[in-house]
Amino acid sequence: MMLQKSAPAVRSIEALPVRYPVTGYFRFFSKPERPAVFVKITCEDGTVGWGQSVPIPTWSYETLESAAGTIRQYLAPPLIGLNPTDIEEAHRRMNRAIAPSFSTGMPIAKSGIDMALHDIAGKLAGKNIAELWRRKPLSRITLSWTVNVRSIQEAEDLLEAGRRQGYRHFNIKVAPDPKLDVELARRVRKFAPGCFLWADANGGYDLPTALDVLPKLRDAGVDVIEQPLPPNRLSGLRELKKQGALPLLLDEGVVSVADLEEFHKLGILDGVAMKPARTAGLWDARRQVEYLERRKLMFLGSGLTDPDVSLAASLVLYGAYGLKHPAALNGLQFLAGSWLKAPFRLEEGALRVPRGPGLGVDVDEEKLRRDSQG
Repeated sequence: MMLQKSAPAVRSIEALPVRYPVTGYFRFFSKPERPAVFVKITCEDGTVGWGQSVPIPTWSYETLESAAGTIRQYLAPPLIGLNPTDIEEAHRRMNRAIAPSFSTGMPIAKSGIDMALHDIAGKLAGKNIAELWRRKPLSRITLSWTVNVRSIQEAEDLLEAGRRQGYRHFNIKVAPDPKLDVELARRVRKFAPGCFLWADANGGYDLPTALDVLPKLRDAGVDVIEQPLPPNRLSGLRELKKQGALPLLLDEGVVSVADLEEFHKLGILDGVAMKPARTAGLWDARRQVEYLERRKLMFLGSGLTDPDVSLAASLVLYGAYGLKHPAALNGLQFLAGSWLKAPFRLEEGALRVPRGPGLGVDVDEEKLRRDSQG
């Protein structure tokens, strides 16, 4: 992305918390709502960029309150006066304000600011982000329907619901019950013989269980396994990679490109299930995708049940880099409501990649301010 030296400086940064209603069972939502924080960055000339942080405290340590507070009290002050197109410098300043521990500190909070800066950069240039990256994007991203069930009896109705909405590919949530997991995989493969079937354990197996169940999942028709062990079980992940029963995709543990490089050198992955919300935004996510491309590793598109602006950022990234497999972007599957002037609409199991300037979506600010919860 080209730095525009004459760009107007950042004047203000706001964090606007909201909650989306959750419409179905999903293991990470203990309440019937999905918290999110809209980020509005305004420049001296009035140019506005929108981003969105999407914390899920049952998935990582960030909450609605910590994300909003971190943005307001720690991340926003050092960015006032910054050239908004100097996104690399913005990340340097954010990382000085909130330091890393093992990896990037408060990446979900930082992602909202990163997205808003990308939005501004595109608007100032009059280009979509993919065009700024000099990439020719896909027009649509095919989606994968998430099958998250508590018993095998729930699976048939859920699979049919996905098919009625035009989905032809499926991802299943697995762990900690390997018997249920293998039977679920068999059911899905029988239901959709030609689908791309992706199993995500969210770190829910221990090593002996994973070594036993991964070959069974392969035989049941699973194509890839995502994060079978907790992200800090590096020696165990190496054992699974050596076993080679399924391509091993990492998620929770890969926050920065430095993590990805180290884990690749350690021989514990075949690829990454990418989430811009997890990587502090598009700046680092793009570098991770390019690392995967250069080394011919797998790149899958995933998300944190992203709504609205966070969903737009994911679609822009995946479109720009020609995502080859169906994306597990399940915001439309599990969430209701939108604060976009033109909400995303499913089209036969796919979503159009936004093509307007910046992230390509328009926030209904009047509605957002009316509904924001502090």
